[in-house]
Amino acid sequence: MKNKHLYIMVIMLMSVLSLAACGQEQEINATEGKKKVGVMMSDSGLGDQSFNDLAFEGLVRARDNLDVVFDYREIAETETYEQGIRELVEQDNDLVIGIGYQLQEALETVAGDYPDQQFLIIDSVSEMENITSVNFKVGQASHLAGMTAAMTTETDHIGFIGGQDVEIINNFYNGFEEGAKAANPDIVIDREYAGTYEDDQLGADMADDMIQNGADIIFAAAGFTGVGALQEAQAQGVYGIGVDTDQYFQAEDAVITSVMKNVDNAIYQVIERMADGETLSGENLEYGLAEEWVGLAPLRVADFPDNLNEQLDAARDELAGES
Repeated sequence: MKNKHLYIMVIMLMSVLSLAACGQEQEINATEGKKKVGVMMSDSGLGDQSFNDLAFEGLVRARDNLDVVFDYREIAETETYEQGIRELVEQDNDLVIGIGYQLQEALETVAGDYPDQQFLIIDSVSEMENITSVNFKVGQASHLAGMTAAMTTETDHIGFIGGQDVEIINNFYNGFEEGAKAANPDIVIDREYAGTYEDDQLGADMADDMIQNGADIIFAAAGFTGVGALQEAQAQGVYGIGVDTDQYFQAEDAVITSVMKNVDNAIYQVIERMADGETLSGENLEYGLAEEWVGLAPLRVADFPDNLNEQLDAARDELAGES
């Protein structure tokens, strides 16, 4: 009897192992021959309503339309960017993507150890031959935002709050100033830098200072600090302009539009090139309105001039035609 029970247990164990093996084989067969993409998210991770969520949307679209598979890592589980990137390389992903300039150092460290691996960095420029850089002509969309602000303000006084005084943020300001002054040469623009992207109270205080100084529209390119600025604008009954994604839902009575970086489109288009057999060659890809890598969110909340949309359309066409 004991032998019979033992025999049954052995048969059951063999069945379980066989089913597990079949499942693994089916999983392998399901991904066999497909391009594989691995993504290391930035520190804010999924759910940030910004870069990471947009990147994920682009990955899902690529999976559904281009027949690729993807995996991702968040720093909460890997502790360091470098560890997550190494894990993705060791999974034999054809392309490993780092979301945000904060990952550049870690990505370059790993890229140096794997010269035949293709890497992609979002929102930064690397000189390494196996890292392709993706950047956005945010000045083009910011130009449209500046026009919108200058044509909508009632005080001829607007403001800009940047996270840090660095090129990537000043690209927003330069386009914003250019567009605003094209629409209204006499416009007054306050400009301040928070020195951080993580302090919403500081953003609120900076916005309050600008509002007390007469600004009635504030463009905040400062991450979570900027959210505080937008919410302070709402509390004081003036307007704000968001950044990176459509930030209307952060302050629904204040956000008249947002300057958007369409990370989802950028990632999808790069993966499409790879899926078509192209080897990414370490170039710097920088695109804008024409490729729909940047854009303005819908206009909301404010009473806009009747000719604003016409003016924006003309400017958009002109900017999109620039190289």
